[in-house]
Amino acid sequence: MDIAVILSFLFFMSIFAGVGLASVRVKKDTTDDYLVAGRGMSPPLAALSAVSTWNSGYMFIGFIGFTYTLGYPVAFLAFMSTIGQFVAWMWLYKFIQKEGNERGVRSLSSLVAEKAGAPEAKLAGVLSVLFLSIYAAAQLTSGGKALFVMMGWPEVIGILIGFVLVVAYCYAGGIRASIWTDAAQSCVMLVGSTILCWISIQEVGGFSGLKDGLNQQDPALTNFLPPDLMFGLTLWIAAFFLGGLSVAGQPQVVSRVMTLGDDKDRREAMIWFFVWQTPFIVLMLIIGLASRVLFTESDFDAELGLPMMAMETMPAIGVGMILASIFAATMSTADSQVLACTAAITDDIKPEWNQDHKTTKQVTIAVAAFATLISIAGLYIPGGDSVFQLVVFAVYGLGGVFVPLLIIRWAGYKPDTTHSVSMMVAAFSGVFIWTVLGLDGADGVFPSVPGMGAAFATHFTLNYIRSPKIAPLGRFKLPKKSQYGAVAAAILIPFGAAEAVYLVGAPESTGGGGGVGNYSISGDITYEILGNSTEYVNDGETILIDLNTNNIEWASDNRNVVGVRVLLTYSEDETSNGAGCAAPGASQPDPDTITGTVTHDEFNGTESGQNQGQGSSSHEIFVEWYNSSLYFSGNATNMSKSEIKNELDSMGAGLGAYFLEINVEAESGNALGCNHTDNGEEVEYLVEVVLLDYEITPA
Repeated sequence: MDIAVILSFLFFMSIFAGVGLASVRVKKDTTDDYLVAGRGMSPPLAALSAVSTWNSGYMFIGFIGFTYTLGYPVAFLAFMSTIGQFVAWMWLYKFIQKEGNERGVRSLSSLVAEKAGAPEAKLAGVLSVLFLSIYAAAQLTSGGKALFVMMGWPEVIGILIGFVLVVAYCYAGGIRASIWTDAAQSCVMLVGSTILCWISIQEVGGFSGLKDGLNQQDPALTNFLPPDLMFGLTLWIAAFFLGGLSVAGQPQVVSRVMTLGDDKDRREAMIWFFVWQTPFIVLMLIIGLASRVLFTESDFDAELGLPMMAMETMPAIGVGMILASIFAATMSTADSQVLACTAAITDDIKPEWNQDHKTTKQVTIAVAAFATLISIAGLYIPGGDSVFQLVVFAVYGLGGVFVPLLIIRWAGYKPDTTHSVSMMVAAFSGVFIWTVLGLDGADGVFPSVPGMGAAFATHFTLNYIRSPKIAPLGRFKLPKKSQYGAVAAAILIPFGAAEAVYLVGAPESTGGGGGVGNYSISGDITYEILGNSTEYVNDGETILIDLNTNNIEWASDNRNVVGVRVLLTYSEDETSNGAGCAAPGASQPDPDTITGTVTHDEFNGTESGQNQGQGSSSHEIFVEWYNSSLYFSGNATNMSKSEIKNELDSMGAGLGAYFLEINVEAESGNALGCNHTDNGEEVEYLVEVVLLDYEITPA
């Protein structure tokens, strides 16, 4: 490891740590200051910290990996999530800030109950601790991955270092130390990401080179519509909007809003939040796409794109700066999540501890240790070290639990304990079951839809059964029966239009995503009859037979036509007469030449054969337009999946018209007193298209 990288890393880490530790000078030894900074935080600081703690390891590691895998369609996530976050800041955060100030609560779980320590508050606290611990584990894993790439240290070492820093931040100044550090590293990371983005664009040959590089790997990467969505486009997009709205259900972000003094501060913080976050998202999107072009190895961990790119393209001081920013961001975010867990435990699960400052810090250490154990355990579970998957499960789990309750409370509906608990259980069950079933992948629907959908379904059902006279949306009235048609049309028309656009414009799945490496190829070759008949061809005549794949009765859905095979079968019908034919060999016919030519677009082949007296003869014409040598070898070395596919898949080139020409040149040999007659030959033809069904797997 370059000593300059280590020195740069330590230099910037010292700056970030120093900023956090400086908060000791202004802190107060009260639990209120420890958890919500006395509700007097500067709006710009709170906003920059909210950007950092909302994105952090997810943005630097997880989002980069998702962009690497998905390509252009990830823009839907960025755009729709931003809209959802805007809605949350405009209305839900206003409600949260107002309720928090009036009731003096310091945790999100307290906001969804009428009083601290109520059964619903305790359940919300338990679910908060569960999801936030997983979320904090994702941050520790992010830091471990960054140190592994840039320092070569085992990931577990980075995770343990993160644990120490999290505890240090908490003891230094609580949430104030976290916010100060977030703001400092956000500034440095934005500058570093801008430089890295500019360098990466130069490395791939500009934006045109970026697009060309993605196209070469997989054309689906440059189509804004993703291929093969299981549930269609509308739900896929809606999940991202609800994911953005879930920012209102993240205790570690909500705690920043609770540090603000009044509504004017909230509006100012909102402006800072989006002004800072929007360019950051664009930079990360470009870096993620560039990493896909630059790192094509089949075994490449997509989530390491940003740190690997920094290692490959930036000078030592820049590498250290990026690494320190990633590590500091993930650690201060983990610190925020641990503090949010602490607030949930001391305010809701065990409210008798809420004024015991010493016990509060002990709870913090216990939660940090629990998150660390989750992070380390994930290293030994397949997929358990995926930052993106951990964050998606935690974010949408928290969003499903809290956002529906916040929305109905904001609307003026006051659910009782049974109602609130039922909604939370339904949301948790929806997210958990959906994730276990594996329906939350890039081609499925993120669990925000089943989570919030289950919660709202439970709300409307319980309201109808238990309190039908109370409007389910509080101060907002449901549409009248006479308006149901208009409401249905307002929903179904955009839904139908979106699905129609997807049906027409979505790319076909190419099976891309595999970088350059070694692969095994397996499959089957089958044949479909294109034409089969018999024709008499006169001597010197050429007949033309038109065929088309549209007339095939296909036995399967496979249409990967990679060749054509023609079998011509013929006999000898030469006759002889005369007294001399009795002589030995005098009646022996001369061989005729039968020539077949098959043509399909620019592909063609010609072969000739001769009949051999008695019995039938045949010959074959075979034309192919795929790399049969690669297929029959069963292995591909130093190739990407997309490159292999280009060699084996006809992309529809085998469909359409075919032409078969058959020519006969008859020969008749005369002997003394023996006359021979040969006017042509009867030729039977069998034309078959060749189908290849293949599978590519890592070797």
